[in-house]
Amino acid sequence: MMKLQTGMVAPHFEAEDVFGERIDLRAYEGKFVLLSFLRNGGCALCNLRVHQLIKRYPELYAHGLEMLAVFESPVASIKQYVTSRQDVPFPIIVDPGAQLYDLYGVEVSQEKAQASVARVGTPEIQQMIQDAAAIGYELTHEDGANFHRMPADFLIGPDQRIQRAFYSDLIGDHLSLAEIEEALSVRN
Repeated sequence: MMKLQTGMVAPHFEAEDVFGERIDLRAYEGKFVLLSFLRNGGCALCNLRVHQLIKRYPELYAHGLEMLAVFESPVASIKQYVTSRQDVPFPIIVDPGAQLYDLYGVEVSQEKAQASVARVGTPEIQQMIQDAAAIGYELTHEDGANFHRMPADFLIGPDQRIQRAFYSDLIGDHLSLAEIEEALSVRN
C-alpha cells in the first residue's frame, strides 16, 4: 500500500457520514481540511482525539480549518460510542469496508499494535488512558473491530494538496495540533 506524501493531490472521495449526509471532498476546495482516520468507535484513545478536536474546533474553524473524521466501524458503533456521548460539530464518516483507509494508504499493522500495547505502562500512555476515562471512555474491545488498524491524519490545503501526511507508528499518536495551527497561521 502506497503512503501519500506532502504535495500530492489528496485522493478524491465521496462518502456518507454517520447521519447519512453525503460528504464530497471537492466541496472543501479553497479550505484547509484535517482528515483524521481513527480506528473504531469503541477505541478510547480515538474518542479522546475526537474530544480534543471538539474542544479546539471553534478556534481552528475560525482560522479556516474544516475537519472530517473517519472510523472503520458501522453506523451503529459510531452512534453507540461516539455521537451519543459527544456533540461532534464536524462530520464523522463511517467506513466499515475500509475503502477510504485503502485510498489513503492507512496501515493495518500487528507489529505496531503490539508495540502500542507494550507502551501501556508508560507515563504518557497512562495519562492518555486517564484522560479518556475522565470523559467516559475505558479501554474496551469492540467485537468485529480491526484491532491492528493504525490511525493517520492528513492536513489538506485549499488547493486539495496534502500539506502534511501523518501515519501513526503507535495507537494514540496523531498529527499535533501545534503543527496544524502553524500551517493555518502561515495562510492567515
